[in-house]
Amino acid sequence: MHKVLAIETSCDETSVSIVSNIGDTFKILSNIVASQIADHAEWGGVVPELAARKHLELLPFVLEKALKESKIDINEIDFIASTVAPGLVGCLRVGSITARSLCALYSKPFLGIHHLEGHLSSILFSENYPKKTFLTLLVSGGHTELIKVGEKREMQTLGRSFDDAAGEAFDKVGRLLGLSYPGGPAIEKIAKNGNPIKFSLPKCKISDKEGGFLKYDFSFSGLKTAVLRLFEKLSLDGGEIPVADIAASFERVVAEVLVERTIKCAIDYGLKDVVVVGGVAANNTLRKMMISEATKKSIRVHLAPLNLCTDNAAMIGAAALFRIKFEKNLSSLKLGVSGRFPIDRATSLYEKNPPF
Repeated sequence: MHKVLAIETSCDETSVSIVSNIGDTFKILSNIVASQIADHAEWGGVVPELAARKHLELLPFVLEKALKESKIDINEIDFIASTVAPGLVGCLRVGSITARSLCALYSKPFLGIHHLEGHLSSILFSENYPKKTFLTLLVSGGHTELIKVGEKREMQTLGRSFDDAAGEAFDKVGRLLGLSYPGGPAIEKIAKNGNPIKFSLPKCKISDKEGGFLKYDFSFSGLKTAVLRLFEKLSLDGGEIPVADIAASFERVVAEVLVERTIKCAIDYGLKDVVVVGGVAANNTLRKMMISEATKKSIRVHLAPLNLCTDNAAMIGAAALFRIKFEKNLSSLKLGVSGRFPIDRATSLYEKNPPF
């Protein structure tokens, strides 16, 4: 059994977790998350400098609480991990420097974790998670990607968003409709009272060089603009704006795009397991639609636990445990942080000469 202390500070959640595993069973001993939503709500989005300062302020208290709740002394910890890429650079530095300082102070090995690998590792806390090669739909505020994941963490990006990620589109449309931040939960809540087929909205595609379309890629900027144009037209017509109907129609189209392209990708690559993770994976419409459509194609769907969909340190700890179990990877204490770094290169975080 290994015990990992993990730190996540890539954006606007300050989180520390203690996790362990025995064989294929992964367990959360503590997972403390201090959200900064209230601090950024008045700005309608995350302010990087403010987020970094809040991490610096909150991290000592979150760390203390995580250790206390786990009933584990820091000397009993086997490994310490932190998110090092991608994310807001100032925020990543706070978590990474804290983790590496603890490693130096207590003589513990360090693992730098790719944030997206953390998200896809959240499924390890579910029962019957896939152990053979599977397809992951990672859909969050900053990322919308289709990632093929091998048995030993060989990762290949098969699809991605070329502009707004789905979560960004939810936030921007929510702001347009006068809803609270973050937009995802606000839109989902009001959409329950709306008609999802009231308005016809576009399922935007990305053109390829041959005159066709990239089958597995996403674009939500055009959908966001279509909602804006619809809102402007209805405003000019006078009368009450049917916010619930717009929200429901938008939510439906986003879910349909995500599901259709994910199922298409899984079929084309002969994959029988689909994992859905990330903040938007908590959306009930998406979850129900994915299960319904995948079942028709004899594809198994594995959904991240609802409490682990948004950013948290437990998923970072799970990624570290997986790396330790199968590949004995460790990172150099000289490893820095990077705002952008492809998940296909995650293994380089454990090389003797760090990539950054």
